[in-house]
Amino acid sequence: MTVAAIIPAAGLGVRMKTGTPKPYLLLHDKPLLAHTLRAFEISPEVSQVAVVVHPEDLDHCQTQVIDPFQFKKVLRLIPGGKERQDSVYQGLKVLRQKEDLEIVLVHDGVRPFISPDHIRQVIQAARRSGAAVLGLPATDTLKRLNPKREVVETINRQEIWHIQTPQAFHPDLLWRAFVSAYSRNFYGTDEAMLVEQLPHPVVVIPGSPFNLKITTPEDLRLAEALLLLLEKQNHADRFRL
Repeated sequence: MTVAAIIPAAGLGVRMKTGTPKPYLLLHDKPLLAHTLRAFEISPEVSQVAVVVHPEDLDHCQTQVIDPFQFKKVLRLIPGGKERQDSVYQGLKVLRQKEDLEIVLVHDGVRPFISPDHIRQVIQAARRSGAAVLGLPATDTLKRLNPKREVVETINRQEIWHIQTPQAFHPDLLWRAFVSAYSRNFYGTDEAMLVEQLPHPVVVIPGSPFNLKITTPEDLRLAEALLLLLEKQNHADRFRL
């Protein structure tokens, strides 16, 4: 049975305020997307990866990310759509043609610190439940505001989780969720939201605060510091007696 990953990386990165799309911004002289793909390349559970990129970036992604870093599991690049949902749908249409497809993962191309262990955990949870995502419980006080930015109410944070990727699904379930969403012209903020609309329960697996999504220049600076810290930790672990 095959576990395949869809990596949407077609965004333009408007909030980053650079001329370079986010997946190709450098993090320690290596594109963000290359850091992300490495986690799936070394994951023993994942058999293949489909990267969905902006149609104008197909050649750039191949020559600047896939070829230089020799990602063997990336079998093809797929032109993305207008919205993230459209891009993931294009990837799913390609992957579901495989008869032995067991689990489909969806992971943001600009979350470079995902660990193979968390990939394994969310796959295992999806095998049991059909749909699973990573997330972190909210720790800050949460308040709902009106348009004037006045507090309307304080929300019980014990019921709130910040959802991450990867998100993992049985392929037929995810396909039904997309078909249902498009039939209603519904666009969700993540794939789990589409599955919830069926309805079908989605299990949340505790993730990691290191699993950052790089969206702003501040995120990129934080990622640079985090990568240095992780490299130092790995070096210390390698030589610890």
